[in-house]
Amino acid sequence: MPIEGVWDLTIATPIGRIKPVIELRREGAEFIGIAHGAGEEVPLRDVLVDGDRITWKQSVTKPLRLNLTFAVTVDSDALTGTSKAGRLPASKVTGRRRPK
Repeated sequence: MPIEGVWDLTIATPIGRIKPVIELRREGAEFIGIAHGAGEEVPLRDVLVDGDRITWKQSVTKPLRLNLTFAVTVDSDALTGTSKAGRLPASKVTGRRRPK
């Protein structure tokens, strides 16, 4: 399942819904990405693709300074999964790939 593209995410957190945009692309044998949201751009780290499952890490400073770990599953142009920030409970993540 290809994962490349621009994805509009919704993260249901205890402080409300956050709607970042992530861009994923392949460079050689690796995947790289950037997240946009809350007025900042941050690189995705440790992007791993295993079939239809994607995991990555990223750090944000807004609305709080957090280190996040994502684990999502892609099904065509939709994704679902979780985002975890340290000891906080996991937040539900959903997303749609933008048409090319």
